[in-house]
Amino acid sequence: MPHDLPRLIAVETLADDWGVLKKTTFELRRRDGHWQRQTRETYDRGDGAVILLFDPVSRRVVLTRQFRLPVFVNSPADEDERGWLIEAPAGLLDAAAPEARIRAEIEEETGFRVGAVRKVFEVFMSPGSVTERLHFFTASYAPGDRVAAGGGSVAEGEDIEVLELPLDEALAMIASGAIRDAKTIMLLQHLALAERAAA
Repeated sequence: MPHDLPRLIAVETLADDWGVLKKTTFELRRRDGHWQRQTRETYDRGDGAVILLFDPVSRRVVLTRQFRLPVFVNSPADEDERGWLIEAPAGLLDAAAPEARIRAEIEEETGFRVGAVRKVFEVFMSPGSVTERLHFFTASYAPGDRVAAGGGSVAEGEDIEVLELPLDEALAMIASGAIRDAKTIMLLQHLALAERAAA
């Protein structure tokens, strides 16, 4: 049975800087037929794309390490490497098509220029409060595909370390807690499942 669309009552912009924070009042029809008024805040920073590069010969993956302020804020004060996160290369679309954006992001962050990329799925990463839809890609690479140093955009405050790790080591880092970025874990596990199915 299809659900009724919510009735929008009011939308208020609370902040408009790096992203847009809005407070929305709406009515939602419950399954018992009654309309319930609710208020929620949404944070809109635009949609994004993420990719996992995998070398099928060496069985290595390309990841990045960079500082993330929200991770720093929400980590214990005595934690080693507080605020630094290991991630798959990713970025905001900025009005570009997902595949075009992720190709540019790969080269900017890691220095690699790859051939075919494959979209594997789209995901809402934090649907309780963040509007972002993330497009997930994979691609094969070889050492000769590196055309620049990478490191990100200085103008955007990026200082990105490029990591090439054996797939098995990266998977073990999920279990140890060394990798704890959701999009990266999803892509590594997707790759592991694909590898298992092909074996």
